[in-house]
Amino acid sequence: MVESGFVDRARHWVVENYPYNRDHLIRSLEWLDRLAPGLPEAVRLAALTHDMERAFPGPDSPEMASLDDPVYERLHSARSARIVCEWLRSQGADDGLLRQVEQLILWHEIGGSREADLVQAADRLSFLETNIDLFLGFVRSGRFSVADVRTKFHESYRRIRVPEARALALPLYRHASARLEALEPVPPRASV
Repeated sequence: MVESGFVDRARHWVVENYPYNRDHLIRSLEWLDRLAPGLPEAVRLAALTHDMERAFPGPDSPEMASLDDPVYERLHSARSARIVCEWLRSQGADDGLLRQVEQLILWHEIGGSREADLVQAADRLSFLETNIDLFLGFVRSGRFSVADVRTKFHESYRRIRVPEARALALPLYRHASARLEALEPVPPRASV
């Protein structure tokens, strides 16, 4: 498969503009390529750039009410799709590629088609691999509770629709859960 070079340019764009969590996006593409080598460029671009709205905070950045907020996920996906498509357009992408990337980014949280399910699975695998320390930090800082983060980890695993990805995610999920449980305070023992 011959690509136009957008994936390489997008990788540089991600690295330069998203230092906060670029490893998550880079690993999403790597997981996608492991799950389904040779996918079309649009699918690879969507996996690589699906969270780019977070790299460009602004007055229209969505606010998260909870770690499992479907309104936030919808707004986040739409804003990411818009920002990525604006960047792709500036790089000379054609309308067909733009439509495909836009649709896949819009669906990256929930899946829904074979390709969207693969992007979603790659995102969740990368999340369970690269973002655990970030979320454990949220617990330590008091931003979110252990129960909130436990639910986030569980939902990240549960949502994976691709069986092979689910199998790959299970040890990552178990490791993340064990690390989270280690943060829970041990109840005091009653003295005898």
